[in-house]
Amino acid sequence: MADLHKLSPAMLTAAVVCLLAGSGCSFNQNLNAVPAARVPRDLLTADLKDDFEDISLLRLRQDPPTDYLLGPGDVLGIYIKGVLGDKDELPPVHYPEDSSMPPAVGYPVPIREDGTLALPYIDPLKVEGMSLVDATTQIRNAYTLQADIVKSDRDQIIVTMIRKRTVRVLVIREESGGVEGVSKRGTGHVVDLPAYENDVLHALSETGGMPGTDAKNEVLIYRGMFSDAVNYDALMNGICLDNCQDPCFCNEAPLPDAPNVTRIPLRYHPASPPVFSQQDVILGEGDILIIRSRDDETFFTAGVLGGGEFPLPRDKDLDIIGAIAIAGGPLGSAGTGVGGIGGRGGAGGGGRGGSQFCQPSEAVVIRELPCGNQISIKVDLNKALASRSERILIQPNDVIVLRYTLAEEVGNVMLNLFQFNFLLNGFSGNGF
Repeated sequence: MADLHKLSPAMLTAAVVCLLAGSGCSFNQNLNAVPAARVPRDLLTADLKDDFEDISLLRLRQDPPTDYLLGPGDVLGIYIKGVLGDKDELPPVHYPEDSSMPPAVGYPVPIREDGTLALPYIDPLKVEGMSLVDATTQIRNAYTLQADIVKSDRDQIIVTMIRKRTVRVLVIREESGGVEGVSKRGTGHVVDLPAYENDVLHALSETGGMPGTDAKNEVLIYRGMFSDAVNYDALMNGICLDNCQDPCFCNEAPLPDAPNVTRIPLRYHPASPPVFSQQDVILGEGDILIIRSRDDETFFTAGVLGGGEFPLPRDKDLDIIGAIAIAGGPLGSAGTGVGGIGGRGGAGGGGRGGSQFCQPSEAVVIRELPCGNQISIKVDLNKALASRSERILIQPNDVIVLRYTLAEEVGNVMLNLFQFNFLLNGFSGNGF
């Protein structure tokens, strides 16, 4: 086999062309792209996550009342000497399971669905909306003044709280358990929330705290009954049938929420604060609270980066440079490139494609457009490293193709030929 240094320039050029033909240049040439500077700005930017703020936790709870007001489901401890309890016996004492409540005295009497108490010898007493002190006064008046069952100067009437009413809700969290953040874990919790703590903040606290970065920045609350969902499905079916001829409808138009669904955002732009009332965060019996995962908020890689799928950050913007770094791609050079001759690693970057002497300096971002179209945006990474204005932001479902320019392809092939010739001459000089 002849030494490469003895090849003529024409033969060397032919060898370079042959190597380039098999290096993937045909793919690069076929992927036409528009320079980022010529792309309309509305296609390059979306809502900037860096400008968003976390919502105050105070907006996720209801204001605690000054006094606890009684309602259906509360269980009171009532002792009325000689009426509800024997004269010669001490009233029973109850030690609640909830350590935040003091021991209760008396016989358990629940407040019924109509907000009344059923007590011996008197008509049902309406106590809903009263404090414990007011309810005690109401009971005492009923037995001493209205019915004269107990002497007012010798009455022994005790009213305490045995168990507060609760609201049962279902909390479904679809946060990911995988490292890459693309596989659902899907956990469900049935939670009993005490009265005046039946809100979004307490429901989240009971099921693991605030949503993680692999969850969407919103909480969905489903209220209502089975028939409400059936009516919404029929409404959506009618909307889709009316717009089935519009190719942009399903790709662009946001579908309306069901009337029984409330969205509570967890982050917002200061210029557009969220609009919802305190009543919206209060949960009722049977409500369903859902935290959706961000499975669809990913970007893809190809070309020198290799095939891959990576989650987008939830609370900050990601530009083209950051996306390539996350994917482990080469960015810039650690040296002059001369040190790479002979295999000493002048490529730098530490990512895929690091074995080449010239690093790839061109990226193509394939972005979906409304109505099913797409656009290919070309980014000069050398300019992007020097100027922030050249760093386009990555959006969900973007495909990043990292590739070499023609000059970089030729440079890598020439340097590889030079290195191969250098090593071959070295072997020949050692008698091989």
